[in-house]
Amino acid sequence: MKELRADIDRAGLDTLSGRKAPRARVLLIAGRPGSGRTALAEELARQLAGDYPDGLLRARLTEPDGARVPTERTARELLDALAVPAPPGACEDDLSELLRGALKERRALLLLDDAVDAEQVDPLLPDTPGCLVVAVSGGPLTGIPDVRPCTLGGLDKAAAVELLTRAAGPVRIKVDPRAAESLVEACEAHPASLMLAGGWLSARPKAAVADLAKQVHDMSEETSSLARVFRQAYATLSGPSARILRLLSLAPAGHVDPHTASALAGCSVSGAKAALGDFAALGLVRPVDSPIQQYEVPGCLVPLLKNLTETLDRPAEIQLARARMLERTVRLLQSCRAVTETDGTAARDKHEGLPRALRFPCRADAAQWLRVRQPALLAAARLAVADGELDTLARRLMAALTRALVAHRGPHDAAPELYGIHQLVLDVAQRRNLPREKAAALLNLADLDARTGRTREALARYRAALDAGREAGDPYATGRAMESVGGTYQELGDWSRASDWYGRALAQRLARGERADAARLYGRIGVVHTYAGRYGEALRNWSSAVTGHRRNGDVAAQARALSEMARVQEYAGRPEESLRTCQEAVEWARHAKDVRLQAALQLRLADTLERLGDPTAARLHRGAAERMLGTEHQEAMRLETNGGAPPSAYEIRSASAED
Repeated sequence: MKELRADIDRAGLDTLSGRKAPRARVLLIAGRPGSGRTALAEELARQLAGDYPDGLLRARLTEPDGARVPTERTARELLDALAVPAPPGACEDDLSELLRGALKERRALLLLDDAVDAEQVDPLLPDTPGCLVVAVSGGPLTGIPDVRPCTLGGLDKAAAVELLTRAAGPVRIKVDPRAAESLVEACEAHPASLMLAGGWLSARPKAAVADLAKQVHDMSEETSSLARVFRQAYATLSGPSARILRLLSLAPAGHVDPHTASALAGCSVSGAKAALGDFAALGLVRPVDSPIQQYEVPGCLVPLLKNLTETLDRPAEIQLARARMLERTVRLLQSCRAVTETDGTAARDKHEGLPRALRFPCRADAAQWLRVRQPALLAAARLAVADGELDTLARRLMAALTRALVAHRGPHDAAPELYGIHQLVLDVAQRRNLPREKAAALLNLADLDARTGRTREALARYRAALDAGREAGDPYATGRAMESVGGTYQELGDWSRASDWYGRALAQRLARGERADAARLYGRIGVVHTYAGRYGEALRNWSSAVTGHRRNGDVAAQARALSEMARVQEYAGRPEESLRTCQEAVEWARHAKDVRLQAALQLRLADTLERLGDPTAARLHRGAAERMLGTEHQEAMRLETNGGAPPSAYEIRSASAED
C-alpha cells in the first residue's frame, strides 16, 4: 500500500520532461489469481475515495471462464455508472470517446480488474490527470507508458499466520503455532489457499491444525497449493453438496443466487440457500453486497470447479443443468413482467398461480431483482446462444428478457440492452434458418439504428429485413420493411425514393384490405410530396387519407388529415381553400374531442384570416384558442401551426410517425 501511494505522487516521464501529463496515472497491481490483488485494489480505492469526489467506477475485464470482456461492453458499463446515456449499437471507438468526454471534467477513480493486456485498458484511460486508474492484472501491461507494476507474491510468515488466524479463529493457532507455520508452508503462504484452509478449520472445531497441514503436504499430485487445499475442502462435502458446488461453475457472470443454484442442481430453493451458506462459511463462495441474496464464485476457483465438472459429470447432465437454469430464468422473467400487469388480467392471474418461490410480492421488488440480476441475465442469454444446442430455450429467454426490460424500464431506457438482445436473436435466426425471426430482429435493430442517427446502417438492415420477410412469406414484415425503407429515404432527403417505397407499401396494404394502414400511408406520401414542394401530389394524397379515415370511422385521424391538407393548401398559395378546409377540420376535431388540435387549428385560422385582411375574425379565433388551453399554451400552439412556413425534415418525420 505504501508503494502504491508513493507511485501516485511520483513524477512521471511527462512531468520530468516539462510537459503536462496528458492522461490519468495508472497504478498496476500484478499477481496470480488468489494472491489478494483485487482485495488490495479495493482497499486502496477505499482509502483514496475522499480524494476523488466524483466516485469510484468498477469494471471487470475478464469473464469467470477466462474470456475477454469486449471493450464496448466495459465502456458502456462505466457510462451507465456515470449516468451518461450511450447510444444503442454504438461502436467501441465511439463509446471510448464518449467515456473520455464524460470523465474530462471529473475527478474519478477507475478500478479495472482482471485485465488481460494493455489493449483492454488503453481505450478506457481518461484524458485527464485528475483521474486515477487502478488496474489489476496477472502481469505487466506492456504498451501503456510510465506504469510500474506492484507485484504480489506470497505473504511473509507472520502475515500468513495472521490471515490464517483471522479465518480459522485464534485458539487453535495460538495453541499449536508450529502446526500453523507448517500449514502456512503447505499453502505456500498463498492468501486464497490460507482462506480456504481457515474456513475448513472454522467449520470443524475439533480438527487439529497439524492434521490438515499433513494432509495438504501429502497431496503431492496437485500442482498448486490452492488446488491441494481446495481438494481437501471439496473431499469433506457430502455428495449432493459437492454436486451443487461443481455446477456453480456454470453460473452466468460468476454470480449465483439460490434460484440459480437450485435450478442447476435440481434441488429445492431452500436446500440451495442452505448449501450456499455452507459454501460461504468454507470460503468457497463470497457473499455479494447486494439488495438480494447472491454470491460470487471466486475466479481462482472457477477452473478447478470446471475441471471437476468435466471429470465427474456426463455432458448430458451438464446440458440438462444448463437447460434447467434457463427454464427457471424464463419463468422468473415472466413473473417479473406479469407483476406489472393490472389485477384481473390473464398475465396477472397466471402470476398469482405460480409457486410462492417464483412470485414477486410487488412491482418494486421485481424491478429491484431485474436491476441487480441484469448482468447475469444478459450473460445467460449470451452463453445460451453461444452454446448452440439450446436455441429454443435461448429464444424463449431473450423474448422474456425483452418483455421484462420494456415493462420495467421502457423501450427508450432499455434500448442499449435491447440492441444486444436483438443481435443475439439474429444470430440464432441465421444459424437455424428462421426467416421470420430474422426479419423481426433486423427490423428491431434497424429501428434502433435509425433513432440514433445511423441512417445508412438502418437502411441496409431494413432492406435485409424485407428480403427475410419475403422469404418467410410474412406480409406484416414485408409491409413494415417497405414502409421503413421509405421513412429512411425520407430522412436522407431522397423524396422520390421515399414516395416510391411508401407507394409499394400502400399497394400491399390496399391488396390486403388493410384500410387503416392504407389511409395512414396516404398521409406519409403526402408529407414527402409536401417537403419536395409537389403540392398538387401532396393534396391528392391527403385527400385520399381524409377519405380513408372517414370510411374507417376514425374521426380524430380525419381531423388531423384535414389539418395537414389545409397546411399544404396554404403553402400552395390557396388561402381561401385552406380557410375552408381548416374550418372543416375544426368541426371534426370538435367531434373527436381533441382540444389541443382544435386550439392549433383556431390559431391557424387566425393566421390565415390575418393574411386575408380580416383581423377582427382573427382575434376571435385566437381568443377561442386561449379559452381552450389558456394563454400559457398559445405560443406553443402558434409554433405548432408553423406560421405558414414549410415544415422542417424533423417535423415531417415526427408528424408521419405520429400519424
